[in-house]
Amino acid sequence: MSDADARARRLWIRDPLAILAEGAEGGIVVEGSRIVERVAAGARPAGPVDETFDAARHVIIPGLVNTHHHAFQTLTRAHPIAINKPLFPWLKALYTVWGRITPEAFRLATRVAYTELLLSGCTTAGDHHYLFPKGLEQSVDIQVEEAQSLGIRAAITRGSMSLSDREGGLPPETLTQDDDTILSDCERVLNLFHDPAPGAMVQVGLAPCSPFAVTKRLMRESADLAARHGCRLHTHLGETLDEDQFCLSMFGCRPVDYLEEVGWMSDRVWLAHGIHFNDAEVARLGKAGVGVCHCPTSNMTLASGHCRTCELEVAGSPVGLGVDGSASNDSSNLMEGVRHALMLNRLTYGAETVTHLDALRWATEGSAACLGRSDIGRIEPGREADLALFTLDELRFSGAHDPLAALVLCGATRADRVMVAGHWRVIDGQPLGVDAVRLREDHSRLAKELFGAG
Repeated sequence: MSDADARARRLWIRDPLAILAEGAEGGIVVEGSRIVERVAAGARPAGPVDETFDAARHVIIPGLVNTHHHAFQTLTRAHPIAINKPLFPWLKALYTVWGRITPEAFRLATRVAYTELLLSGCTTAGDHHYLFPKGLEQSVDIQVEEAQSLGIRAAITRGSMSLSDREGGLPPETLTQDDDTILSDCERVLNLFHDPAPGAMVQVGLAPCSPFAVTKRLMRESADLAARHGCRLHTHLGETLDEDQFCLSMFGCRPVDYLEEVGWMSDRVWLAHGIHFNDAEVARLGKAGVGVCHCPTSNMTLASGHCRTCELEVAGSPVGLGVDGSASNDSSNLMEGVRHALMLNRLTYGAETVTHLDALRWATEGSAACLGRSDIGRIEPGREADLALFTLDELRFSGAHDPLAALVLCGATRADRVMVAGHWRVIDGQPLGVDAVRLREDHSRLAKELFGAG
């Protein structure tokens, strides 16, 4: 056996057009699943390499990390019963059709969402699945299988809804489960799938859906269960003013007070949206280290408001990015979300305050921090080799002078190559092992059969 066969093969991704890492102008060396060396401009790797990839046409960034999505919603994109509505009416309209989802449809929905994310340069696919109608009890199992098949890193949260409209909540009883059933399945999927180790390809979190969809008991006992298993906690919070009013009328307090009451003010927690927080609440969340996933595209689609990203970061909260559900974004493209984050936050804070580097940082290092991971999100030795490589060969980039800025300002949407844990998963803009045409046809057929409005 040769020395090269006895150890993990070393790949030099050399001389990129640009790279989001200091001291790596000459590229990086990947060994096994990890980055082991940054190569300075004009230099060669310190040790021997087994393979070289010429990246002269490529802009390299850390693989994007998505921290909030609802994959099942790819089946109801741009649905006529829900478009042009704010959150609560939008949800009530779609609740009437989401109960029709089948395991086959859910599998295809997940595959579509994960593939879209991968093609956009995303290497860690976070999903918040809270829909468990009869027959769909194995949803988390399906998502794990699909992630493993595609080779994408997955942060899957076992969501839940237990407070139906009959008990003062928002969802219909047909879409809810009782607390005991939920907690039992949470323990099951944690025991089966959650890997807390560095480099993990699948991690599971617990994610009661929102204050208007779950009981206080479920929130408290989910926090206890997460502490026992060493996993993260996730929920929607502070998304709309309707939610504020719901919490005041149902619980007699604002959403952040509710979060504290149920034992969720912890650095084990990250929240989706986090828009309607006052100054004191921002300070409390930051002091506790609670993360916030900014969902700019969804927030603009539903006109929910502006996440206070800059204030939250200053206060101490990690800030990441998420595409949110494909029925409130209508796309699972995180690179597009980076551009939207830049534009929306410049409109909020000013052109000099938020840069393209801030938006990229939120989608990489910030998102990784929300997930509690220090092994992804940056291009540096010791971290996982999760990389997104983009070319600037399209007409939209012609005349661009700063390649990294061009990715965001000129609207990059599709990666040319994507690497996850040292393995190429997208080559020449195509996902490996996926018949994208067949996938679109099958997914579209089921969407029309199950959810067609005609």
